Amino acid sequence: MTTREEALEFGLSFPNTYQDAPFHDTNWQLVRVKKSKKAFLWTYERDGYINLNVKVDPEWREFWRKAFKSVIPGWHQNKEHWNTIILDGSIPEDDIKRMISESYDIVTDSPTRRIYEAVKKIPKGKVATYAKVAEMAGNPKMCRAVGNALHKNPYPDEIPCYRVVNSKGELSGEFAFGGPGRQQVLLEADGIKVVNGRVDLEKYGI
Repeated sequence: MTTREEALEFGLSFPNTYQDAPFHDTNWQLVRVKKSKKAFLWTYERDGYINLNVKVDPEWREFWRKAFKSVIPGWHQNKEHWNTIILDGSIPEDDIKRMISESYDIVTDSPTRRIYEAVKKIPKGKVATYAKVAEMAGNPKMCRAVGNALHKNPYPDEIPCYRVVNSKGELSGEFAFGGPGRQQVLLEADGIKVVNGRVDLEKYGI
C-alpha cells in the first residue's frame, strides 16, 4: 500500500464510515465513523509521501514505532495516542491494514476488541469460560459474541483463544484451532491437564 486511494478504500471498507475533507486544504482527507463522526484515519501528503495518522493503543504505540522506521509519533496530533504511517513502501501491507483496523476498533470501542483484550489477560496455565470472558469484556450477557469473535480471531499467536472453554470446561470444536486435538495440545503445552476433552475449572479456571 503506497497510495492515498488504497488507504481510503480500505478505511471505507469498515461498517458505517464515510470520507470527509473538513479543512480548506484538499490535501487532508479523513475517514470517519458515521454516528460519532470520529476520525480513525487521516491521510495527507508530506515530503513526497502519503502519510496516514491512526489512533493507537498505548500498549502497542512503541511496538509499531520500533518495528518500522516509517512509523513515527503522530504528526500534528497527540503523540501518546496517535502514530503516523509513512507510505514509503517499507511497511508490509498487512501491517498497515492492521494498524488502520486497530484505529477503527479504538474509535468505535467495539465489543470484539474488548473481547480480544480480555482473552489476552488469561494467564498461561489457566482457562476462562465464555461467560467469564464476557464479564471481563464488560458485558456478562454477550457470551454468544465471545464465541463469534474467537471464531474469527485474526491474530491467534497473540490472542490465545484456545484458553477459552465452555461452562463445563469442555473444549471447542476441532475446526477452531487448525485440526483434531489441536486445542488440547496447546492447553497441555501450557501445563493444563485435559481429561476426556474437559478441563477441571476448579483447578484451572480464573
